[in-house]
Amino acid sequence: QVQLVESGGGLVQAGGSLRLSCAASGRTFSTAGMGWFRQAPGKEREFVATIRWSTGSTYYADSVKGRFTISRDNAKNTVDLQMNSLKAEDTAVYYCAAVPGLGVFVRESDYAYWGQGTQVTVSS
Repeated sequence: QVQLVESGGGLVQAGGSLRLSCAASGRTFSTAGMGWFRQAPGKEREFVATIRWSTGSTYYADSVKGRFTISRDNAKNTVDLQMNSLKAEDTAVYYCAAVPGLGVFVRESDYAYWGQGTQVTVSS
């Protein structure tokens, strides 16, 4: 099992920044990559960004490209999401997830482990 715990959410004004962090523990060696998803009220959960543990290669949703940066610290088993130039439409619960397989994964169903989520609210 892999346990994921997110932190860093909160309330920020439009144009501001927040940094989310996800701490992974347990059988982390069984995972090849990590991702961030988000779910806004009344909407389905959507992909935000993903990163590979081994190479650090990244992939982003078009809606956040150029504003969000995903990074990892292999020694600490943490993955961060730096969010800049935040918009009201970025308001959502943000989830950290771990994927066992190699490759670039953007679907919820590809991810085996999930955190409990952290709320991000951007006021306009």
